[in-house]
Amino acid sequence: MKDLLPELCDQFPELVQVVEPMFGNFGGRERFGGEIVTLKAFEDNSKVREQVALPGEGKVLVVDGGASMRRAMLGDMLAEKAAKNGWAGIIINGCIRDVNAIGETDLGVQALGTHPMKTDKRGLGDLNVEVSFGGVTFRPGEYVYADNNGILVSPQKLEVEG
Repeated sequence: MKDLLPELCDQFPELVQVVEPMFGNFGGRERFGGEIVTLKAFEDNSKVREQVALPGEGKVLVVDGGASMRRAMLGDMLAEKAAKNGWAGIIINGCIRDVNAIGETDLGVQALGTHPMKTDKRGLGDLNVEVSFGGVTFRPGEYVYADNNGILVSPQKLEVEG
């Protein structure tokens, strides 16, 4: 099986924006993609919990956690809930925890790193707003694709030809 992102970059160079290489691949799915749902929240994963409880319909939750390296925005229970509810993946500009369990979950997960401390629960966060990190702006309704080569964003759904 060919790697997804190099193929998309070769076939659609005018459509894709590549996120700076700063993320690690932690989920049970090495490659994933789908329509973007965004969330901006700092050291509070209350809204992540709310979103993964909803039907994911193959979408990808992009969480701008402000690149915090002090708290984990995703753990095994929320990852399992996201997989059960049909989310394709979660990309976190921040940390995750419960790495071994998340690695066995049928969900794509990319994050900056890991941290064992959970977040506070204050109910804070903004849903479906533009978020920017890694040199790219993620817009709700556009598409994101990820594999071991990195992450890219496109204004439209892309399919590898051939």
